[in-house]
Amino acid sequence: MADEWKAPEAEPEEREARKSWQLLEKTLLANVQEHRRARRWGIFFKLLTFVYLFGILALFTPLMDMDKAASRSVNHTALVEVRGMIADQEPASADNIVKSLREAFRNSKTKAVVMRINSPGGSPVQAGYVYDEIRRLRGEYPAIKLYAVIADLGASGAYYIASAADEIYADKASLVGSIGVTAAGYGFVGTMEKLGVERRAYTSGEHKAFLDPFSPEKPDETRFWQGVLETTHKQFIAMVKQGRGERLKDKEHPELFSGLVWSGEQAKELGLVDGLGSASYVAREIVGEKELVDFTVQESPLDRFSKRVGASVAEHLAMWMGFQGPQLR
Repeated sequence: MADEWKAPEAEPEEREARKSWQLLEKTLLANVQEHRRARRWGIFFKLLTFVYLFGILALFTPLMDMDKAASRSVNHTALVEVRGMIADQEPASADNIVKSLREAFRNSKTKAVVMRINSPGGSPVQAGYVYDEIRRLRGEYPAIKLYAVIADLGASGAYYIASAADEIYADKASLVGSIGVTAAGYGFVGTMEKLGVERRAYTSGEHKAFLDPFSPEKPDETRFWQGVLETTHKQFIAMVKQGRGERLKDKEHPELFSGLVWSGEQAKELGLVDGLGSASYVAREIVGEKELVDFTVQESPLDRFSKRVGASVAEHLAMWMGFQGPQLR
């Protein structure tokens, strides 16, 4: 029987090299494991910090609510802010403004409501919702007057809302008015021709793609769209006339409803505002109750904090629990 074959023994140098590689591999693996542990402990302490901050906010939020409730329990002038673009899902949405106004009127200690406006306008639909609710609340609470006070800007839809108030005040340099409707876009037909790009639009209606910026304008569609804007403009003018009534000095003024904006001083001469003054002036001198209490709907500090760190917390929590995407190891 032939002798069994045996692999030749490794040379001493080769054995030493193999041991060195094994030692190096163990060392690197230990370092990786230590790094993972350190990272996980770091994530843990970050989460602990977040929990601590949430706890602090949860502790102080009720105290702030109690403070607010206490301020609303004494006679006051209610304040509702209308700031920024009037549009759905914005701070100055109809839902937020209407909710704020309802809370202000319902409070038994409210002597009057001041709606402080600093807005360029926005959606005519949202402004219309607020206008109608103001008229309804004024009818339901006839003893509580609502004053609109325009700060830097009360234009377009913002003035639409203001015109529903009992009286309007502004600073002498405020910008007031812009009673008009606008819709703007771009036309890229010439640019596409220069670039050699062909537009292909497939529709199931003759005018489904009207106002498409990549297609040539059609005169009949332009006339139709202009008619939509003019109808909306007429609705706007009618609401302003209804709200302001005989206080408009010249309802047939050729430029009153042209979309121009006026200074507060000019607006007073035209009857667009009733007087000049700030929110605190109105509360002190007109209402006779200088204590202003804010009823504007606002996110709580806890909600704001949650939105800022929520995504970060979720990410760190997933990492801590081992839910990680593919990695090179």
